[in-house]
Amino acid sequence: MILLYILLFLGLPAAVLWLVQRYGWARRIGAILLCYLAGLILGNSGLLPDSAAAVQTQITEAAIALALPMLLFTLDVRAWRRIAGRALLSMLLATVAVTAVAVALFTLFRQAGVVNPHELAGLTVGIYTGGTPNLAAIKTGLQVEESRYLLFHTFDVLLGGLYLLFMLSIAPWLFRRLLPYVAPAAAATAAASAADDEDYRPLLQRRSWPGIALAFGLSVLIVAVSLALGNLLPVGNQTALVILLLTSFGILASLLDRVRRLPHAYQAGMYLIYVFSVTVASMARFTQLQDVDFTPLLFLAGALVGSLCLHALLCRLFRIDADTFMVTSVAAICSPPFVPMIAKALGNPAVLLSGITAGIIGYAIGNYLGISLGLLLS
Repeated sequence: MILLYILLFLGLPAAVLWLVQRYGWARRIGAILLCYLAGLILGNSGLLPDSAAAVQTQITEAAIALALPMLLFTLDVRAWRRIAGRALLSMLLATVAVTAVAVALFTLFRQAGVVNPHELAGLTVGIYTGGTPNLAAIKTGLQVEESRYLLFHTFDVLLGGLYLLFMLSIAPWLFRRLLPYVAPAAAATAAASAADDEDYRPLLQRRSWPGIALAFGLSVLIVAVSLALGNLLPVGNQTALVILLLTSFGILASLLDRVRRLPHAYQAGMYLIYVFSVTVASMARFTQLQDVDFTPLLFLAGALVGSLCLHALLCRLFRIDADTFMVTSVAAICSPPFVPMIAKALGNPAVLLSGITAGIIGYAIGNYLGISLGLLLS
């Protein structure tokens, strides 16, 4: 069964890409959004038993860990330097936005008689700046009950899925009209200079396999070294450290011309992102919304919509471009592993490194901010 699950999640993106190559309607929707929709349908079809959850988690972790270095291999770091400042400012504005909205919701929920609304505020700020890895630490710091924590986490997964659907579909069209927008430079990556970076057929051609194998092998080496160093260094957030190491080693490798010009490394990395997209979407279960306390859902939904709107308004005031806003929003709300998805949807690989960097900063501050705010409001 484990082998069957692995083949299923590896094969579904291939079917999606076949549709994109063959049909105009699929091309208009886009491969990344189709993969996410396919995962949601699969996860809520009843075909996957609860026992598949462990395999799904392992596939998502392996896919994103191997994909990040391969995508970073093709980056031109000089192109990133021009937008780094805007990305960091946008991440700061995202943090300000979610904190302000969480405090406002805390006030409303306390007046409505909700028990311990400071816990919801602390958890929300932590998860919408640093992502899920920070949630367990904030739970412990604020002594949140296990049942409330699990319910909060479930609602976050479901709302995060809806948020990603919005960001991958309507958001690029919407925010590129509301915020300043500059078309991405074609020279942002080596892959972008290829004739067609949407053509994944070379992955099946034997002459392409040596280059792909070299890129994959180098990525495996980077993952192994990053995991080894992550286990050796005494830090509280191992996930943040490993992603930081993966990013750093991927950037260092991209400085070598031979690595940056590896053929089809970008397509191979993106295919793993498609695998990640299908698998992570299949983990969302809408049936989990039945017969539960909806207070955490209302708090999270208000914080998500409110902070997104406030973040967009602040970015408009500070003249931050639309793509930087969207990639940092995804980095803050969903965490760095989801950044390649939005960068692909935007057709702007130049924002990839900025989004990952902003997300890592969110990892670093999420625990401190969530626990501190929760304790202060209590």
